[in-house]
This record gives sequence, structure tokens and C-alpha cells, in this order.
Amino acid sequence: MASLKELKGRIGSVKSTQKITKAKQMVAAAKLRKAQAAAEAARPYSERLEAVVASLASQVSGDGAPPLLAGNGKNQVHLLLVAAADRGLAGPFNANIVKAAREQARSLLDAGKTVKFMVVGRKARSGLLRLHGDAIVEYYDTTPVKTPGFHEAKEIAARLLAMYEAGDFDVATLVYSKFRSPLVQEPTVQQIIPVAMPETAAVGGDAAVEYEPDEEEILEQLLPRNITIQIFKALLENVAGEQGASMTAMDNATRNAGDLIQKLTIQYNRSRQAAITTELVEIISGAEAL
Repeated sequence: MASLKELKGRIGSVKSTQKITKAKQMVAAAKLRKAQAAAEAARPYSERLEAVVASLASQVSGDGAPPLLAGNGKNQVHLLLVAAADRGLAGPFNANIVKAAREQARSLLDAGKTVKFMVVGRKARSGLLRLHGDAIVEYYDTTPVKTPGFHEAKEIAARLLAMYEAGDFDVATLVYSKFRSPLVQEPTVQQIIPVAMPETAAVGGDAAVEYEPDEEEILEQLLPRNITIQIFKALLENVAGEQGASMTAMDNATRNAGDLIQKLTIQYNRSRQAAITTELVEIISGAEAL
């Protein structure tokens, strides 16, 4: 059984930890409001851009379609662009993204495909290093950046497009976590090269639309921008998801610390009472012996 001094020390230590987790919870809650607003503001633009690209693509013949839309005619080498956070203390947030990437890689490898990884964030790299270290061909470090934004998305997209033009891969898939609520972050797998066409793609219904310049020229400019925007959206979703997961994890840690303090305090009081009772018995026994 622990001594009174040890129990008192443990109570003090847990109280100090509780103060830290409470402070981190408040910081995450403050950051979450801004991150959530940014992620939600980016969704309409991203979704509308995808719809416009889909509408244009539906009017382009196979021979005249740009490579980013039609692909290079191959489906052997797949690049997984895995975006996660740089920091921990966010519950299973990073682990779920890495898990989704591993499952996607496993299904591709089972199908006889070659898998490469381009990772964004330290947690994505460390999570994939053990099983897929040799397959990581690009690592984008976001630790110097306080909050990844459009500039980082543009750099990542430029590198991705350069690799595609060089023939380093045939298909690129983006893996990130979509923010649903502070309690729910949904790992998402989205093909971005070539652009995945939805089953129903139409902007403006059946209305006849004439484009100037033609659809092929517009898509040449619009497709790279769409890839950048999809990566930008993923980064914003990740930031919001990370803060939500961190807030939830720190709230749970604070509650658990409170429960542990209560249990240790009860144990301390019982041990202290037992020690006092023992001393009283010894005093009374000694007095009776005189």
C-alpha cells in the first residue's frame, strides 16, 4: 500500500496534469471555431468547382480530353497523397487517417498495383514509415507553418502535377479527414488524378451552353486549379478535425484526471484515518499498561 506521502504526491501530480489538459482543451476550442468556419466556407467553392469541371468534362470527347481528365491510359502505379497533422494529443485523429491509407494501399497491392506515398505532416510520415517506408517518395513538412493554407496547397499541387507529367504515377488519390463535428472526423479517400467523374454531372441542366474558348482549353486551365482547391480543402478539413479531436481528447483527459483525483483523495483519507486510528490504539494500549 502506498504511503501517505506517496499518495499526496500522486494527487499533486494529477492535479498539475489536469491543469495542462484543461488549458489545452480551451486553446483547442478557441482554435476550432476559426478552423471550422474556414473549412465550412471552403466547401461550397470546392463542390461548385467540381460540378463545373464535371459539366465541362461531360461535353469533351475522349480524344480531346486533357490528361488530367482522361488519364494516361495506364492504371498500374498509384500515388496516395496522405495528409495528417504534425502534432499528437488529438485522440485517434491521425491514426484513423493512416489506417485509411493503409487499407487503400493494401487493396491496391492485393490487386497487383504499385503503391507510392506522398505524405503531408509528421504524423502521416511516422504512421506509414514502419510498413511503407520504402514507398514514401515525397514528404512535405508543415511544421514551420502555423496553419497550412492555400500557399502550401499550391506547392503540394505543383509538385504532384510535376510528378504526373514526369510519369511517376498513373493515378493519384487524396487521403484526409473530413470534419463533421468535434466528436466525428471522417477519414476520406478521394481520387484527384485523373479527376473522378460523378455519375450525374451537369451544371445548368439540359440547357445548351456554348463556351468561349472551347471546353478543352478551359479544362486545361481549370483542372490544375481544381486539384489545388481539393488539396486546400483537405488541409482545412484536417485543421478543423485536428482541433475538434484535440478538444474532445483533452476534455476526456480532464474528466479522467478528476475521477483519478477523487479516487486518490478517498484512498488518502482512508489511509490517513487508518494511521490516526492505529496511533490512538497504541496510545490507549500504552496508557492501560501503565
